[in-house]
Amino acid sequence: MKALRILGIETSCDETAVSILYASKTKVIVEQDFVSSQVPIHQKYGGVVPEVAARSHVPETVSLITQALGKKGMKAFDAIAVTSGPGLATALRVGIEAARVLAWLSGKPIVGVNHLEGHLASAWLNVENRKLWKFPLLALIVSGGHTELVLMKHFGKYRIVGQTRDDAAGEAFDKTAKLMGLPYPGGPQIAKLALQGDAKAFDLPRPMMKDPSLDFSFSGLKTAVRIAWEPWMKGPVERRDQAKRDLAASLQQAIVDVLVDKTSRATKKYKVKGVLLVGGVSANQLLRETLGKALVEQFPGVAFLPSDRKYITDNAAMIAAAGAWNLWRRKTDDWRKMDAKPEWNL
Repeated sequence: MKALRILGIETSCDETAVSILYASKTKVIVEQDFVSSQVPIHQKYGGVVPEVAARSHVPETVSLITQALGKKGMKAFDAIAVTSGPGLATALRVGIEAARVLAWLSGKPIVGVNHLEGHLASAWLNVENRKLWKFPLLALIVSGGHTELVLMKHFGKYRIVGQTRDDAAGEAFDKTAKLMGLPYPGGPQIAKLALQGDAKAFDLPRPMMKDPSLDFSFSGLKTAVRIAWEPWMKGPVERRDQAKRDLAASLQQAIVDVLVDKTSRATKKYKVKGVLLVGGVSANQLLRETLGKALVEQFPGVAFLPSDRKYITDNAAMIAAAGAWNLWRRKTDDWRKMDAKPEWNL
């Protein structure tokens, strides 16, 4: 494993991020890490608007790259890793074009990174996780656009063993939050309300919990929340506010129950040595605690490897880390032919 300084660039959705990562066989150090969030911009729309996201990325990408490179300029990095997909096509192309220009000017290698592989690598950034990193591993990826169980046989060798058949867990959080009049992004708002709610107040379904597959489905849960919420929409404010807290707690519990059950079943089936918890929804405290407890009780020899909270949401350090995995496998791309892959599967 050759020591590398990798410039990471991430613009797949509504975060602009640039990072410089030093990676070797014995050390992984995030030397520069900048993230600019567009959440305030998209809150007034109740969700991410692709064209607005792309336009916002342009000045931020230039600014963050300038800050990361500093006085060293092109000498600040040995290679470039940029998110090529999946994501919003117009947003992805902003980061890709910036990376292509830098590759052309510097003459240094470039590699397009799958955003989901970046999330896998976010857990690897934790030094304690790396000490316990033994293949095969299982990863639960939970975000606004993805809910997947991935079997990791080695770096670059992945197999999706379970995935959502419709909506992702993060989307279920965001859409139901919007239904209840909560601001975007909805996941953190639901979690905050749930702290004051009764998770048993509403009898919500646990979709596909009894299904023998490891797949997920959350569209029906969104419908169940809408039906449960409708009677309270015109009621007294005091009772409505408590119902909102109870419904948030019930929804959160239902999603966590399904995620933990499927992950536990996959852990047993594939006899893995560790379980990664990554993606934006992995910030949910109930999910982290419940999955960690389930693994300790059911699989005491299996390591629990969640991402650090700093690298849970979209960031460029995880893209640079995944770039290191690819570069160590001698995988690079031709900057002249690079383009966005909005539907790129892991």
